[in-house]
Amino acid sequence: MKHITILATSGSNIGSIDNPRRAFVLVNEYLRQKGKQPLFKIQIAGSSKEIPLGNGLCTLYADIEIQDLKKTDLIIIPAFDGDIARELSQNLKIIPWLIKQYKNGAEIASLCVGAVLLGATGLLNGKSCSTHWRVTHDFKMLYPEVQLVTDKVITDENGLYTSGGAFSAANLILYIIEKYAGREIAIYCSKMFQVDLDRQSQSPFIIFQGQKDHDDEPVKQAQEFIENNYQDKISVDKLTSIVALSRRNLERRFKKATTNTVVEYIQRVKIEAAKKFFESSRKNINEVMYDVGYSDTKAFRNVFKKITGLSPIEYRNKYNKEAYAF
Repeated sequence: MKHITILATSGSNIGSIDNPRRAFVLVNEYLRQKGKQPLFKIQIAGSSKEIPLGNGLCTLYADIEIQDLKKTDLIIIPAFDGDIARELSQNLKIIPWLIKQYKNGAEIASLCVGAVLLGATGLLNGKSCSTHWRVTHDFKMLYPEVQLVTDKVITDENGLYTSGGAFSAANLILYIIEKYAGREIAIYCSKMFQVDLDRQSQSPFIIFQGQKDHDDEPVKQAQEFIENNYQDKISVDKLTSIVALSRRNLERRFKKATTNTVVEYIQRVKIEAAKKFFESSRKNINEVMYDVGYSDTKAFRNVFKKITGLSPIEYRNKYNKEAYAF
């Protein structure tokens, strides 16, 4: 029998605790219906017995306190609501416990922004990790040694699992169920919860907003120029003349402040504008391409697919209501 521990903290998202619990319970019920023994022992563990959730909306009563849990096979770190710094500061004593459990053979899975807590253990250093795209910048600043891959829905490395944002956590739970219980049961759970199996990319869902929470004014000036002039062809040399920095200096400072190169930032701003055109207008691919400053069809398609995981026409068909209707 596999011992599953779902971690609960005062900042935990309620759904990120209950949804995995229900999925593992469903596996046990399925096996009982087949005349087999249940596979999972499921416990909710907290730093205390009573844990307020949802800003006091409800109280969760943990099955066990973490200091009393000596051995487990899998720990699930749920997503949390609220500020990253607050979540980390309130859960400092959980970090050494996670490290100890991993060294004792436990696997650890983080759901959505729960990766922030897993990252604090140092166990992800040198490994790949996914999380919600909205915390990408903060995560990179906190854990530069982690290989962040926010286009991925799931990562699996050396007994450490991470998932992309929000409901894509369900894909990780199904992945773990398949790994522990087999494909047949994973398909059954997929049908019961109506979650697609084997979804690999969350790129189509990412909204690029730029990173402005820094104090480098020339870089902010360059960002604002890019965002206000995305319809034009923008070169790095043009930006250097605007902000009065050398190319090397601008590129170095831009990467440090935004975690993107200048070229990456230009591409992301242009593609974000293109996405909005595809979502809300009846313009064709070439019209949108010209509107965001591209003249090479192949280059536009390649960059669009690299960033979103979909071709321009696939993206338009997915998100444009009129395209969907026909």
